[in-house]
Amino acid sequence: MPRYTQEFIRAIPKTDLHVHLDGSLRLSTLIELARERKVALPSFTEQGLNELVFKDSYKDLEEYLKGFTWTLKVLQDAEALERTAYELGQDNWAEGVRYVEVRFAPQLHMSPGLDFESVMRAVDKGLRRAREEANRSLGPGEPPFDYGIIVCALRFFDESFSAYYRDFYRLLSYSGQEEVIRAASLELSRAGVRLRRDTDVQIVGFDLAGSESGYPASAHEESYDYVHRNFMRKTVHAGEAYGPESIFQAVAKLHADRIGHGLHLFDEGLIFSGSVQDKRAYIANLVDYIAENRITIEVCLTSNLQTSPALKDISEHSLRQMLAARLSLTFCTDNRLVSHTTVVKELTLALENFGIAPDQLKDIIAYGFKRSFYYHPYSMKRKWVRQVIDYYEMLEKRFGIGEEARDVRRDRSVPRGLEERK
Repeated sequence: MPRYTQEFIRAIPKTDLHVHLDGSLRLSTLIELARERKVALPSFTEQGLNELVFKDSYKDLEEYLKGFTWTLKVLQDAEALERTAYELGQDNWAEGVRYVEVRFAPQLHMSPGLDFESVMRAVDKGLRRAREEANRSLGPGEPPFDYGIIVCALRFFDESFSAYYRDFYRLLSYSGQEEVIRAASLELSRAGVRLRRDTDVQIVGFDLAGSESGYPASAHEESYDYVHRNFMRKTVHAGEAYGPESIFQAVAKLHADRIGHGLHLFDEGLIFSGSVQDKRAYIANLVDYIAENRITIEVCLTSNLQTSPALKDISEHSLRQMLAARLSLTFCTDNRLVSHTTVVKELTLALENFGIAPDQLKDIIAYGFKRSFYYHPYSMKRKWVRQVIDYYEMLEKRFGIGEEARDVRRDRSVPRGLEERK
């Protein structure tokens, strides 16, 4: 197995297809925005916030999510949204990420003075500015930086989540909670499709986020059907805190092109439906369907370690089973601030613990680009992916990884005992 140096990992072209804007602010920016907007943080020092809120480890998902209380408070105007999007683009480019899909729930930022289009244009403007700056200094054959935006519906919300949701509950005061959630999801799907169709805001996909337990994907079938009919790509948070049945709903009911997390894909103990008689066969069929249809898993190793109490060590992560099943997967950060991570750190964690061979790593990197929801036409995407692979192979040779990979391939192609006869 080759030694993947940090220099090589930083140099290779990478993607981040699962990163939340409101979980990925620079800590210094959060403090500065809070001061300017008179938001009372638990601490106004980076050390204090890291001790009290953004920890190295969390006891569960509930504690993990508390940090979003503070980031959302400072992201309620266009200037703050544009700045954080711009800095997120900069931070990705600085570590060799060539394509990032930033996701967030616009309805958490909307208010009477800030409508959907204003929210989306602010984020798009920040990412566009980061792209323009990054691409001024490209070397020969170097892939350019680009981005997409994924809009997130929420499995659950109440009046306290944002001014928009408060008004939504007031307007639907005679509807039940599930009906309100269903209506907000459908409204977001219509808004996303229309803005994508009528403007150059780089909306590329639709997502469903939030607690899986007790809030099934079925409440969002109508919104996913709508974006599906309008040719928008789809990802779903599934299998993060629930089991294979949640992932089944994502692919069978919501037409998911990708799965966010998928941590519990192989967990028979998290199948609760009495209609599933043979749990092992159910999982085998589901895994085979995902593999056959190249439904890509957005793997977030650090985040999973921090939010899943049952996961005691990285070696217990289902990534090993995903790799053995040859699933299409890509490594993502989830939340750069809340998890104190980067794409380089996520790749390093995987490479140091899961015995990923050079050919396998190259495939994983390629999956990130191939299975991205790239904003531009498919003909452009094919050329872009080819450029990425050519650049990656050049770096393999420069760092000696390519030669080791070829040696591995030669070894595998020679029948046992043949070397001795040569």
